[in-house]
Amino acid sequence: MLLNFKQVMKLLNVNKSKAYKCMRELNAELQKDGYLTISGRIPADYLIRRYNLNPDDLEIIKKDLLKA
Repeated sequence: MLLNFKQVMKLLNVNKSKAYKCMRELNAELQKDGYLTISGRIPADYLIRRYNLNPDDLEIIKKDLLKA
């Protein structure tokens, strides 16, 4: 699952510019390791692992997707 900046903002509780900065940094790490990335998106599992988030926090985002 790829997250956009609004979802990253919600998970990390940061503003828009910080969310984009975090996404750029994580995408740069992934590119360095040889992965293909999409600008403005970040894999949910990678974000959770790198920021040591509770995987259950992702359920908040999944619920929002189901509502849309």
